[in-house]
Amino acid sequence: MPVADDLNAGAAFASSAHVPDLAADAQRKRPRPGERRVQILQTLASMLEQPGAERVTTAALAAKLSVSEAALYRHFASKAQMFEGLIEFIETSVFTLLNQIVDREGVSGLVQAQKIITVLLQFGERNPGMTRVMVGDALVYENERLLARMIQFFERVESSLRQVLRTAAEANGSATPTVQANAQASVLISFIMGRLQRYARSGFKRLPTEQLDLALRMLLG
Repeated sequence: MPVADDLNAGAAFASSAHVPDLAADAQRKRPRPGERRVQILQTLASMLEQPGAERVTTAALAAKLSVSEAALYRHFASKAQMFEGLIEFIETSVFTLLNQIVDREGVSGLVQAQKIITVLLQFGERNPGMTRVMVGDALVYENERLLARMIQFFERVESSLRQVLRTAAEANGSATPTVQANAQASVLISFIMGRLQRYARSGFKRLPTEQLDLALRMLLG
């Protein structure tokens, strides 16, 4: 199955596959329960997509939504909790796909590693605001636990890479499959994080999937 098929769950945050259609009933004055919460997260993500965006304040977020700051806090206890909502979306979307890749039988470890890398980079490319969260740019002035959670996110990705690369090394008769897999996974996670960071720092101009096939051939042989 093409990697693109694995990305249905990783489409842009505002996709109807993940959130209610907020325009479905233009005449309705009050949102359904939980709908405003999703709308807040959507708006926060869209504000983070602006190249060179400064720190998003609750005042700016409330103004964008045409509500009071107090209205925001009826749905989230703090701004940190709003960012946690975005991180939960990232984790759920990415690890659902990664688990499908790792658990797929009859696929070589190297192909699985390629798919994992592609999923991460395509997810970031389709969700620019989320990319700023993933690389920590949007979290610099926020609660430290948010940065720690994203560090843990990439550690889990690296663990998945080690798992499939160890299988590949064993299949190739490596005398030290664990050592080889650990070294390869370290290089690949640095590549993933570097591509995502370059994407965010370039104002979303340098796509993380740029010449990806060639890069993967160089990295994985």
